[in-house]
Amino acid sequence: MNDTKNRYVTVLWEARAKAGREAEMKAFMTAAVTPSRNDLGNIDYEAHEVEGQPGTFIIYERWENRDALDRHLSAPRMQELVPQLLELMEGSIEEGIRLLQPFRPAQLNATPRG
Repeated sequence: MNDTKNRYVTVLWEARAKAGREAEMKAFMTAAVTPSRNDLGNIDYEAHEVEGQPGTFIIYERWENRDALDRHLSAPRMQELVPQLLELMEGSIEEGIRLLQPFRPAQLNATPRG
């Protein structure tokens, strides 16, 4: 994660539906995407189903900064969705979260020294 308050934060969240609940979970996640895209500070919010793994979902999120992500996670809407989501998915929400920290290779000097 990039802890710098003024830098964007990228989140990958993976979840697997309980057996027999795959379509229900996909519909649930589909309904949750648009409101999250409209949250203050959201840059990108996309839901995906893993090819060849029906019922395995990944949400890719980018937020302007950590404060925006925290506001999203603590929104009353999100707190209401958690119990419903836990009924549909295997495991916990937290075990599927990956916070990504951006990095770039150092720039090489294009002019050879010598």
